[in-house]
Amino acid sequence: MRKLAIYRNKEYSGTLIEESRDRYIFRYDDSYFIDSNKPAISLTLPKSQQEHHSKVLFPFFFNMLSEGVNRQLQSRLLKIDEEDHFGLLAATAQYDTIGAITVKTIESL
Repeated sequence: MRKLAIYRNKEYSGTLIEESRDRYIFRYDDSYFIDSNKPAISLTLPKSQQEHHSKVLFPFFFNMLSEGVNRQLQSRLLKIDEEDHFGLLAATAQYDTIGAITVKTIESL
C-alpha cells in the first residue's frame, strides 16, 4: 500500500491511497471536508462525499502526469516503470505543478 498527502495551494486537503494496482481511494481530510469555504480539489472528486473509490488512478491525478517522450525520459531517469502511474505521480508532482495540486509521500508505518 502506498499513500500520498494531497495539497491544494499548499494546504493539506486529503490522502490518495493505492491499495493495489486496481484499487485507489481518495479521502478528504476531515477539517478540509467540513469547511464549506474550501473548494473540492476537482470537479470529478466533489466534496459531496468524503471518500472516493476507483479501479484506476483517478483521471484527475492521472492527467497530472507527463505523456509520450517526456514520460519515457522521466521513467528512465527516475528508474520507475512507465506503467507505475502512482509512482510517477509521487516522484514528479511534489513541487512545481501546472495547477494548484501538489503531493507528498506518506511513509507507511
